[in-house]
Amino acid sequence: MGVLLVFFSISFINGKGKGTDIRKSFLSHLYAALDQKGFYTYIDSEELQKGDFIKPALMKAIEDSRIAIIIFSENYASSRWCLEEVAKIMECKKQRDLTVFPVFYKVDPREVRTPRESYEKAMVEHERKFGRDSDEVKRWKNALSDAGSLSGWDLKDKDEAEADLIKRIVQEISMQLDRTPLHVAKHPVGIPRQVVKLKSMLNLESRDDVLMIGLWGQGGIGKTTLAKALYNDIFRGFEAPYFLANVRETSKDSKDLVHLQEKLLSEILVRKNLTVSSVDRGINLIQHRLCRKRVLLVLDDVDDVKQLNALAGGHEWFGKGSRIIITTRDNHLLTVHRIDEDHIHEVKTLKDGEALELFNKHAFLRSKKIVIRKDFVDGALHYANGLPLALEVLGSFLCGRREQEWESALNKLATSPDKTINDVLKLSYDGLEDYAKEIFLDIACFFKGRSIEYIMKVLNSCDFDTTIGVQVLVEKSLITKEGETIQMHDLIQLMAMDIVKQECRDDPRRRSRLWLCEDVCDVLSGDMGTNAVKAIVLVLPKTEAIYIGPNAFTNMRRLRLLIMINVHNSFQGPICLPNELRWFEWPECPWFPEFSSCPNKLVGLDLHKTNIQVVREQFK
Repeated sequence: MGVLLVFFSISFINGKGKGTDIRKSFLSHLYAALDQKGFYTYIDSEELQKGDFIKPALMKAIEDSRIAIIIFSENYASSRWCLEEVAKIMECKKQRDLTVFPVFYKVDPREVRTPRESYEKAMVEHERKFGRDSDEVKRWKNALSDAGSLSGWDLKDKDEAEADLIKRIVQEISMQLDRTPLHVAKHPVGIPRQVVKLKSMLNLESRDDVLMIGLWGQGGIGKTTLAKALYNDIFRGFEAPYFLANVRETSKDSKDLVHLQEKLLSEILVRKNLTVSSVDRGINLIQHRLCRKRVLLVLDDVDDVKQLNALAGGHEWFGKGSRIIITTRDNHLLTVHRIDEDHIHEVKTLKDGEALELFNKHAFLRSKKIVIRKDFVDGALHYANGLPLALEVLGSFLCGRREQEWESALNKLATSPDKTINDVLKLSYDGLEDYAKEIFLDIACFFKGRSIEYIMKVLNSCDFDTTIGVQVLVEKSLITKEGETIQMHDLIQLMAMDIVKQECRDDPRRRSRLWLCEDVCDVLSGDMGTNAVKAIVLVLPKTEAIYIGPNAFTNMRRLRLLIMINVHNSFQGPICLPNELRWFEWPECPWFPEFSSCPNKLVGLDLHKTNIQVVREQFK
């Protein structure tokens, strides 16, 4: 990373009065305190401050520094050398995001930025020497005005002791130098192009407004990675940057929100052990303490609007030019927080070339030349389907393994998802209300790729609030609407199917949904259904047959959905269906179904390929 350099700009002009002893007292003590903390400091020597031009080594030191401290004393502006330094420092602040702190050592900040008193006299003398319209003098004046307007420390004769001021300066610098770039990813493939787009969305050139943007997408898609990369690219341009990670995990109740408020305030205000008594008190503190600071705040993995209300409730909480970045799986949270669509970036799966690059970086070591069949690599890429988390996990797992192991692993993953990937994806499901979970599992197990109209019709028959439910699933990044159909990532579908299998891994009869041909055939042919089964969808291959006993559905008293495709001539007589059935779709059914009593809950009936010519009275 290089040296964490602190550059000091200070006048070595001797004078009579209040600035004379600065080198022997204040500066030497501050230097010693920083040195004790392990910071490398660069102070231009009196010997260097000779001649008409600033030395190249000094310019390089300013450019290489993370922080510049300008000590404005009584005689500072008398030195052309110091004026060149402050001009260079302010130039680096704009161009290189150099952090600059002024120390007003026994001078009023207004003397520096106006200028007045000794600073006015010094500038008059420079104008006399170089000309009132000199570009050089104008540059110095602008630099003094800009530097004098910065937030820093003001030490007057009767103010706090120098030792206390030095302690505060060292604490601030320690906090600033702790604000190092975040670790993004071992291989941040596909990230730079998205950072460029987001920087444009942030409109960083504007300092007159406060802007909030959202990064939205499914679990494992790379929202946090992208937010870290964006933060690293821009954080040095802000007075108060902070990345608040894992908001969802660390805010289960109001006490946790208070803790997050304390962390946010402590980091930005550079105050350790700051205590917040309640969420409401924390809201007031954030509003009052940050409303004049140019803040860069990243709230990572937000899943509840209460978190936003407690940490970044409004634009007016922050100073002009502030930028708030929110990552979430829930698009609706951003809408509720008044973030318009133009400021919401949907993080999508990687492009094919990027997916291959990321997978290869994890799966193949440069030091080992292992040849793997292309169809195995293609199979792994198809499984991950552009999801960065899956590409990294799968690539790392397969790294260094032989072809036989690749084949075995891919066969296993086709029916049993990787636990690391599954746990991340399942978080979105866990946050759903019960009705939305039911809708999601039905879509994942039965209806992926089907038309929205058909899905709505079927699920509405089951007495679900399907319209709002489907919208919630879209907002939670669990499904997508593509044209007139509903789609979802293959790994999300696999996660959903695994949830159903986990209901009873060894016994399909005790699962809520059946869709695999083998499971359906075993349950129906042996009359082994149970009260656990809620829905069955069987699309039987045309080359296969299934025997269904007359009492196959007798024990499935909670069955609400039954769809049988390509199933015909599978039984000898009418079957008896439970009264809870809402949707019955069996195009080739040769018999009219019977119910244990009146089918008063049946909403959908599809027998369009049957030869039945007489409709029973109860279905008219």
